[in-house]
Amino acid sequence: MNLFSQKKQDFKLPNAEIIYAPNFFKKELADHYFNRINTETDWQHNDITVFGKTYKEPRLTALYSETDQPYGYSNLIMYPKPFTNILKGIKSKVEAFSDYNFNTLLINLYRNGSDSNGWHADNERELGVNPIIASVSFGEERPFHFKHRAIKEERHKLILEHGSLLIMKGEMQHHWLHQIAKTKKQVAPRINLTFRQLITI
Repeated sequence: MNLFSQKKQDFKLPNAEIIYAPNFFKKELADHYFNRINTETDWQHNDITVFGKTYKEPRLTALYSETDQPYGYSNLIMYPKPFTNILKGIKSKVEAFSDYNFNTLLINLYRNGSDSNGWHADNERELGVNPIIASVSFGEERPFHFKHRAIKEERHKLILEHGSLLIMKGEMQHHWLHQIAKTKKQVAPRINLTFRQLITI
């Protein structure tokens, strides 16, 4: 089920709230950001451990922050670099729209259809109780799947477009899972910027 039209919308789902702005950045600016971030980022290809097995993460990543606080998931600990000027500019636009301040950015590079991010929730302790996650997409559009942990009928798909902004709020990370699935289609690279607010535990 696709809940979303081409206009910015605010959806209150069971135990969650999603805001989607498909044209948050116009194409020319989105193209510019994609090219700059793709070439200037020091991408990492990390090992992660899931269900006791260790393998290469099926995407490339980088972490930036206003602090030196590390961020961890899947038995992986990442240490941030300072925000670049271009990332600061994107962050300020996202913060103005969301009326929320973020101090950390995790960037994902999906190089092709084999790169993915399996079912998960952004529920690490460092993110606090009801974290707000702002996700900016540049490059190839990819389907974003999300499903409720308990309500089987609440299962949805949203195409994340070039230059779009997705915000996840409320209790979503407690009650929902989301993923970027693999695809056998020939797809170009996609860069995903996920802004978050890390707290000191």
